[in-house]
Amino acid sequence: MEHDLKIPMRDGTLLNADLYRPETADPVPVLVRRTPYGKSGGPGGASVDGLRMVRSGYALLVQDVRGRFDSGGTFEPYWREARDGADTVAWAVEQPWCDGSAGLFGRSYEAMAALLAAAERPPGLGAIAPHVAGSGFDEGWTRQGGAFQLGFVLYWVLYDLLLEGAGLTGPELAEVTRAVDGIDGLYRDPDAAAELLDRLAPYYRQWREHPGCHPYWRRASPRASYPAIEVPVLHLTGWYDIFLAGALENYRGIKDCGIPSRLVIGPWSHCVTGGIFPQRRYGIAADERSIDVTGLHLEHFDRYLRRLGEGGPEVDPVRLFVTGADEWRSFPDWPVPGTRDLALYLRGRSLTSGPAPRAPGVDRLRHDPADPVPTTGGATALPGQFTGGDCGPLDQREVERRPDVLCFTGEPLAAPLTVVGDTALTVYVTPDAAGADVTGKLVDVHPDGRAELLCDGVRRLEPGADAEPAPDGPVEVTVALGALCHVFRAGHRIRLEVAASNTPRFDVHPRTLAHHSVHHGGDHPSHLLLLRRLPGG
Repeated sequence: MEHDLKIPMRDGTLLNADLYRPETADPVPVLVRRTPYGKSGGPGGASVDGLRMVRSGYALLVQDVRGRFDSGGTFEPYWREARDGADTVAWAVEQPWCDGSAGLFGRSYEAMAALLAAAERPPGLGAIAPHVAGSGFDEGWTRQGGAFQLGFVLYWVLYDLLLEGAGLTGPELAEVTRAVDGIDGLYRDPDAAAELLDRLAPYYRQWREHPGCHPYWRRASPRASYPAIEVPVLHLTGWYDIFLAGALENYRGIKDCGIPSRLVIGPWSHCVTGGIFPQRRYGIAADERSIDVTGLHLEHFDRYLRRLGEGGPEVDPVRLFVTGADEWRSFPDWPVPGTRDLALYLRGRSLTSGPAPRAPGVDRLRHDPADPVPTTGGATALPGQFTGGDCGPLDQREVERRPDVLCFTGEPLAAPLTVVGDTALTVYVTPDAAGADVTGKLVDVHPDGRAELLCDGVRRLEPGADAEPAPDGPVEVTVALGALCHVFRAGHRIRLEVAASNTPRFDVHPRTLAHHSVHHGGDHPSHLLLLRRLPGG
């Protein structure tokens, strides 16, 4: 082990790193993990056994990114990770202990930093393994469906970026500590943290002020660089991970450029990886529910850095944990081939298949920004969720009792139904003049009444063009609810929840009391769209 190596970047800034090497005089491949969270923790990060990687014959270089902990320069999230990552790889492969080949890996921020660096095509880079990565820093990271991901982003900045690694001391550190301790109050009144964030994390205001797809975001956009990524990629993510959509976009975008790609999706959130949610009642042994995440990394790097296992039998590149059935299955691709559209139409407060209902109907949806619908589980990481106790497939019955949540429920299923792929809600809404949020949740209702959340989403309608009803009726709104691979068992029911808020997962909009109309039937066939996989498919 060598601590506090100083690695020069192209502008002369020195970044701090620790090096772990196996006990051999022979040069070996190097695996690089670049982190904003401190290199002094476990060398592999939160979900990979770094010392096992070293015992398996790899050098492991763990580096604090620019401006974090003891690395030089100024920290601006993501803006310098492409060049700094490429410079770090180029330095590492020239060292006498390296055989000239390198891999990049890491989770979350580290994973997207690896993708950005790979697009710079540093010499010697042979493979990457981004774990729970996003595909961009706007949609899917700071925003979803146009709404700001307040619950995740505010806590991430205060807790992960400012509380440690930012060099704060004395009164400033005390201020941040109080803010973290009072995060629930800040979720209700985010403006109360504005002065603190402007002073200590000015980038936060920039994120709030720049809309999605603005050129501002292109400096940190893996999705804009897929053609430049020329090394094999192992994508790992979870069904309840906040960046699931980004990981799927990365897999599809890079694979479509002809690059060998594998995809693994487990029953995990961003805060629970390789384990299980305590709320889910699986009927199989614990060791069958988990997977060897470190082993997947080693298999990937062995194949492409050491050329081990080449010429062996081809395996399906997509491995998914099927929730509901609670088993791992392999597939030839994502989107999974062999699916058919299944439209379930809103009729009264029910969901029905078959032709769209002829009889029109309307439901009133009230939104009070002083009493928004509270976030209950799902794909976010709020305080208390880092142990898995408050995220993932939580029971929605309590929130469904609210008068501002519309529930549409199907009949009990006579046979199991397997759905796999992206899900979407198309709904016709007459929004309030101040704009509207339309949120949706897909829920599996068990025979005992438990209403288990599977996926959710939001679509923000701003005042103006996208919130103006058509001349002859309401506006058509499509809400991406997320991806899943799930078996609704016989006797279970499919439920859709529609509301105008899901807070603090998403920030509250509009800022005034609002009443919206949700139309279904007749000329406004609001429906839930699933992708059904037929038996034997």
